Amino acid sequence: MLGGGGLVAVNVYASATENNGDQGQVATGQVLSAPTIYCPDVGSRLTAVPDGARADVDRELAQLDQQIAAAYQQLTQSAAEIEQNPGFAGQTIIDPLKAQRSESLQRIADAIGREGDRPQGLDDLAACTLRSSNQGAGQPAAPQGSATPSQSGQGSAAPSQGTGAGGQGGNGPVAADYADITSVQPNVSTPAEQAGGSTGTFSSSCGVNANGLFNSDNVIVAPGVSNGAHHFHDYIGNQSNNAFASDQDLANAQTSCADQGDKSTYYWPVLRLQNGKQERDADKPGGGTEGNAGQIVTAKQVTLTFEGNPTSKVTEMPRLLRIITGDAKAFVNGPANANASWSCTGYEDRQLKDKYPLCPSGSDVVRTFRFQSCWDGRNIDSANHRTHVAFEGPDGSCPAGFQAIPQLVQRIVYAVAAPSLQDGGRTVPLFAVDSFPEQLHKPVTDHGDFINVFDESLMRKMVDCINSGRKCGAGADEQPPSQSAEPSRPSETASPSEPPAETQSAEPSEPATQQPSSDQSSSQPPAGTPATVTATATATAPGSGSGSGSTGLPRVYATPSPKKTSTTKSSGGGVISEPTQRPDTEAPTGSAAASPTGTAVAAPAGQEPPGTGAQTEPQAVQGGLAETGAHLWPAAFGGLLLLSGAALLWRTKRTSF
Repeated sequence: MLGGGGLVAVNVYASATENNGDQGQVATGQVLSAPTIYCPDVGSRLTAVPDGARADVDRELAQLDQQIAAAYQQLTQSAAEIEQNPGFAGQTIIDPLKAQRSESLQRIADAIGREGDRPQGLDDLAACTLRSSNQGAGQPAAPQGSATPSQSGQGSAAPSQGTGAGGQGGNGPVAADYADITSVQPNVSTPAEQAGGSTGTFSSSCGVNANGLFNSDNVIVAPGVSNGAHHFHDYIGNQSNNAFASDQDLANAQTSCADQGDKSTYYWPVLRLQNGKQERDADKPGGGTEGNAGQIVTAKQVTLTFEGNPTSKVTEMPRLLRIITGDAKAFVNGPANANASWSCTGYEDRQLKDKYPLCPSGSDVVRTFRFQSCWDGRNIDSANHRTHVAFEGPDGSCPAGFQAIPQLVQRIVYAVAAPSLQDGGRTVPLFAVDSFPEQLHKPVTDHGDFINVFDESLMRKMVDCINSGRKCGAGADEQPPSQSAEPSRPSETASPSEPPAETQSAEPSEPATQQPSSDQSSSQPPAGTPATVTATATATAPGSGSGSGSTGLPRVYATPSPKKTSTTKSSGGGVISEPTQRPDTEAPTGSAAASPTGTAVAAPAGQEPPGTGAQTEPQAVQGGLAETGAHLWPAAFGGLLLLSGAALLWRTKRTSF
């Protein structure tokens, strides 16, 4: 069993490379070695929900996800019974699930009907089926740009294309989820720039979440619902992220971004090593109880770049605009909305959507999200969180009725080695993103989320920079090489890209000034502390174990704490309510210094110093008695030698006379 959650642990070493012949949708009475549950996605069908019904609908949609997660857990617990009685799954899992979903769908229809026209046909979405673990919704065509064995002849490096359940959590990944990047043909193309296009870029530098801010909420999709995502997210930027964060909470929050005018929220599912490490969430919802097990990996680098449009100038993003790219349920929904890409440093001219990359020695795993960059000009969100934004067309133009906005491109680099598929990850562990349990950690389910909380003045600067063809922003010097040119390949004799599995806590390489200070969820200073007080410490990276009192485990936030407020002026003008430090988020005593070298780090080039009352960047505390003595004693000894030499020289001269 995993923690207290009750998933039957499948032997990863046997199942990650086994072959089975299960194909497509099957009857509920047929025995499957590794089935998953497919239910029609209701949220994507609700394109028009009145504002007055939105809260009730969101709550019921989250309940539908909870019902599927519970049914999948029951499915894995009942493997023995299903093997003895093929009809067991239908009678005890699938049929009751349909009844539960029918009740939730009825409540959704009632909520919408009270505010407008009652939707028809929702009950048709109640029925669920079992599907083979090696196929999603009817084995749809692979996403554009992917490289599957059947499409391009570029196969996985695995000795067999296993499709049985695998992974430490018993629900993936498996050998067939990986592909050798060196066997993939280049497949990246970009629209040609046209007259009138916007060619500049604006970058924000917000760290790598080295302070370990995680939770399994999703404030966009399931506001007000704990564990609404059923998988853990990394957060950078805004530090007040949980399901209960209001727009005002986000506006008042501190940020991990170097430019304090960017309080935007950037988050994505964590990447884990399937190495047996018991993280703090091993027996908690969203973590081990839902199949998300193993060591959370801190990214080596994160770059956030806002790009222009090939055919037109861009306009400002509206404040609090919400964008989701990719589909967390793409394994059963099909790949229509899949959008994350996977590659390796030195090979980013070839991208995968439905495979994790096997990178050669000396090359790191790269995960890229290119967000929608066309906005309907009216809404900051929509009922299905998609229809208010759109992607550019093949020529780079926006659909009719949409206008171009800066395109967020997130690039996340991890120092993880290619897993040893031949022994199911025993020698070098498998890696995979967290997912809804029934999605089996498939890479096609990867997704990213963004909430725009830029100061309006900084957003105007961004748009002016992009439209005028310049490179601007605090992270402008951190951008990767252009992907349009032939990439530099790692040497055949290059050293491995990461340390041994037991030490892969992946200390970040970001400057200390880009990380929030102390182990905190909102990063606010204690009540009554002047905003310009210099931070004295920062939390260590998850798993590092350094720092007195450090647990070496990620911080988990799933429920809100009461907040006191004080009135202050925001940097963007106007009066806002600023939350004070929460009692459960104070920095642990003796946590590691912000800079690993113990020296202060200057603010990024071109960044203006914060105004009066603004939170300063964290700085490392320098020195102590022991450190000071260590520097003074050599100096004192050297001075003594100098004086002795002078005295000897003077005596020698007197003797000579």
